[in-house]
Order: sequence, then C-alpha cells, then structure tokens
Amino acid sequence: MKTLIALASTVTLIAIPTLAQDMRTTKATLSGNGVSGTVTVSETASGMVHVTIELKGVPAGAHGFHVHENGLCDADDGFKSAGGHLTGGMNHGVEDSDGPHAGDLPNLHAGEDGIIQVEYFTDGFSLDPDASPTISGPDGAAVILHAGADDYASQPSGDAGDRLACGVLYPPQ
Repeated sequence: MKTLIALASTVTLIAIPTLAQDMRTTKATLSGNGVSGTVTVSETASGMVHVTIELKGVPAGAHGFHVHENGLCDADDGFKSAGGHLTGGMNHGVEDSDGPHAGDLPNLHAGEDGIIQVEYFTDGFSLDPDASPTISGPDGAAVILHAGADDYASQPSGDAGDRLACGVLYPPQ
C-alpha cells in the first residue's frame, strides 16, 4: 500500500512542472522620464492573461496604460516608435459600443510615493502567436504608461497625453 501511494505522488510531481512549462510568460522592463519597473504578462489555464505591474518614480495621479502594436521604445521620438494601440479591430475605450481596443487596459494610479503595484486579468489579447490579437508577433509589443488618465472614450487613444515610459514585451520563448 505504501508503494502505491508513493507512486501516485511521484506521478503528480512530474505532471506539475509539465503544466507550468506549457504556460507562456513575458516580462517588460519599463523606463522613461524617471519611471522604472516591470510588467509581467502570463497566460492562465482559463485563457485569461494575468498582468502584474510594479513601477516606481511615477508622478502622483491616474495614468493611461496600453499595449501598443510595435515592440519598439525609442525615447528620442517620445516612444512614438511603439505605434498605436493594439486594436484587435475595435475602437478605443470601454465607453465605445465598438470598443475596447485589445490593448486598452485600466488606468493606473500612483500615490504621492510614486509607486504602482497592481495585478489584473484581461482577455483582450493572447500570448499565443497563432491567436489574434496576440502580443507575440516577431517583434513583440510595447507597453506604454501615459502622462495622464485615459478617459476610456476619446478616439483614437483616450486622450491620455504624452507617452511617459515604455517597455517591450518580447515573444515568450
């Protein structure tokens, strides 16, 4: 009887790492204008994407946060190299009946200490390179922290202001 229990435990322990290896994860390092930190994006077994954000040096207040279509973060052009939002064929904002963009994410709020720590789930995009929309194209996708809050309605990008910080989510390996 003890051998049978030990065998079952061994099989279970072998199966857990296999499941974990099948899940995709990517991490971006954000920087710009005194802001630094990380954004980690992981797929879940349910198909939702888990987003974890840890930033410091952020001006107090609300800030738009979006996934942009190009995996480029050129500070010299104000991060315009990141292109527009990852749209998924939709309009911008949750307040638009034809929205939101795949890359529209909730505003982030920094306190007086300049720190943001948040996590949430989205089904707007995938880490699967064969899915649409995906952030796992050959060059990845950029995540952008904006200087102001997203109003969740204005076209094409929520009137969130300048691009404050940028990081690239490279395709998971």
